[in-house]
Amino acid sequence: VQLVESGGGSVQAGGSLRLTCVASGYTYSSSCMGWFRQAPGQVREAVAGVDSDGRARYSDSVKGRFTASRDNLNNTLYLEMTSLRPEDTAMYYCAGASRACGSQFVLRDSAYKYWGQGTQVTVS
Repeated sequence: VQLVESGGGSVQAGGSLRLTCVASGYTYSSSCMGWFRQAPGQVREAVAGVDSDGRARYSDSVKGRFTASRDNLNNTLYLEMTSLRPEDTAMYYCAGASRACGSQFVLRDSAYKYWGQGTQVTVS
């Protein structure tokens, strides 16, 4: 199983980025997928989760600014980030579960089995 993130970078406050995660090696389409982030010295936190039916949930800190979506045909998960703030600076990780999660679990890191290596997002 492999999850590979890309799309991170450095942007000014108010800017936008699009993160991509390509999954391979497992049944992606029937599993929930999520985005998490971790800033230096901080605990990892959920950003967004997308269940196998495509419904997404977001943490309160990004709601209205970030949009998560998935392309099951290409085993890809996306995170569109707009109106970025300095507090969004973190390493962003893609996560994959081994099955559907249910909306009440898509933002819990305990629901996820597979993790990518992360992509850095820096907002100044």
